Amino acid sequence: MHNTSMNTTAAYEETGFKARRIDALEAEDLAALGGDKWTRYPGCIGAFIAEMDYGVASCIQEAMIESTRQGALGYISDPWKRRVADACSAWQRDQYGWEVDSGAVKVVPDVVEAYEIFLRDFVKSGNSVIVPTPAYMPFLSVPQLYDIECIEIDMLRQESSWLFDFDAIEKAFQNGCRAFVLCNPHNPIGKVLTQDELLHISALARKYGARIFSDEIHASFVFDGHTHIPFASIDETTAKQAVTATSVSKSFNIPGTKCAQVILTNADDLELWNRREMWSEHQTATIGAVATVAAYEHGMAWFSEAMDYVRRNIALVDDEMSGRFSNVGYIHPEGTYIAWLDFNPLGIDDPARYFVEKAGIALTDGSECGKVGHGCVRMNTAMPYPLLQESFDRMYCALHGDGLA
Repeated sequence: MHNTSMNTTAAYEETGFKARRIDALEAEDLAALGGDKWTRYPGCIGAFIAEMDYGVASCIQEAMIESTRQGALGYISDPWKRRVADACSAWQRDQYGWEVDSGAVKVVPDVVEAYEIFLRDFVKSGNSVIVPTPAYMPFLSVPQLYDIECIEIDMLRQESSWLFDFDAIEKAFQNGCRAFVLCNPHNPIGKVLTQDELLHISALARKYGARIFSDEIHASFVFDGHTHIPFASIDETTAKQAVTATSVSKSFNIPGTKCAQVILTNADDLELWNRREMWSEHQTATIGAVATVAAYEHGMAWFSEAMDYVRRNIALVDDEMSGRFSNVGYIHPEGTYIAWLDFNPLGIDDPARYFVEKAGIALTDGSECGKVGHGCVRMNTAMPYPLLQESFDRMYCALHGDGLA
């Protein structure tokens, strides 16, 4: 899927992906765009919010410009909802071999909104949900808004991989929990689940009557040797267990356009949705639908170039973590563009604060990803390559100055 090479300037011009221009970007240039990632911490390199700094595909730009030229910016219509559903269904078929009825695809502003619906209408107040940690931050914080207990179950760290603690998961199910959050590829540790792992989770869910929220927003970012398998695509059981959430917002760098998709492969879920969730659909942005359809239908060439750039950056992270940062805990990610760095071996209690103050690098505090994240940070690597190199240079200088490297 991602075999396009980074070998010609013409390819970038055709798709809108311009590696040389990206390489030349400075932090000040990115801050001038006004996004949260580069303005929340003035003067710092933004490595916390999960966005790419690679611009937008030409096909998306052209579709949005034409929509604006026509004044087609009203509330989202049923025809646009159907166009998104058809495009998403075709993408799932073409990229993952998953035949999804487009009638089962619904629009929402973002994956967090989909998660809120899952909590509110499927888990319900007074119950609990299992979240494997470290986790995407809202998966831990949002349940309390709906009077739902969040059960953190730490992933088991091995020498070069992460495993689920299936015994702890089953114990939580035995104690009455009936919901599980699956993030695949897993943000922030970059784990890509195998079919055996997915089937093990499904078997436990079947045994205890649990439902699965499957966040697959990073599905396109899977590195060589690994394969993304949509949970609901495996068999009839997983299809009935799953509420799947996805979006092109990560793959095509358009999170602010507010258009994600929920795939409902359980007939009862679809009926419930059609009765209760029209307001969430209504909040989805028309311009986001325009951008989403363009991405699904015409954006693959751009994404292939972006993925090559991400691979290059991850290779730099690997080199740094095996070299100057070899005492920092790190497992090569199997997917996503996120790196999970453990500074506990260096005795740094709050590395996110340490690096923002001493190195001018804004990272996500690992504690926000669960109790297991104390002393860790989540690092977004999808920035210009020279800025990523500068980030490691700054971090090393700070550590070296304090006698920690």
